[in-house]
Amino acid sequence: MFSKASSKRSTAEVGKPEGTPDRGVPSIISADLTITGDLVSGGEIQIDGRVEGDIRCTSLIIGISGSVTGEIVAERLRMHGSVNGQINAKSVFLASTARMTGDISHESLAIEPGAFMEGHCRRLAAPAELQQIANPPAGDSQKRLERLGDGTLNPAAAS
Repeated sequence: MFSKASSKRSTAEVGKPEGTPDRGVPSIISADLTITGDLVSGGEIQIDGRVEGDIRCTSLIIGISGSVTGEIVAERLRMHGSVNGQINAKSVFLASTARMTGDISHESLAIEPGAFMEGHCRRLAAPAELQQIANPPAGDSQKRLERLGDGTLNPAAAS
């Protein structure tokens, strides 16, 4: 009759504010590790070792001893080590110890004095342009091939 309503909440629900995204622990490539191949993650990657391949993730941190040879696609990139390849990211930060050889496509770019940068920097005008680079529409290349292959390519349809 006068009993309290039972309100059982798990400790995970109590300690986590509502609307907070579920971010896991970053994936770490330690200094003594070399990876040959592509890396794909929906979260954060920290590289202190060597990666020879393309990387696609939300957030990437390249430590002082970290090295990447390949293309990087990320929302955020913080670089203290070296990259030899292309970078497509919304926000790019090159620390004074960074060595970058290649082109950078970005919305926001910060380069500390002392950082080495050899290549072109291209500012992405709209967020949609970065989204298209990060997530190309499925089947888009096949549609283009069909139009080109049938011999009836209409200039209005190509744009």
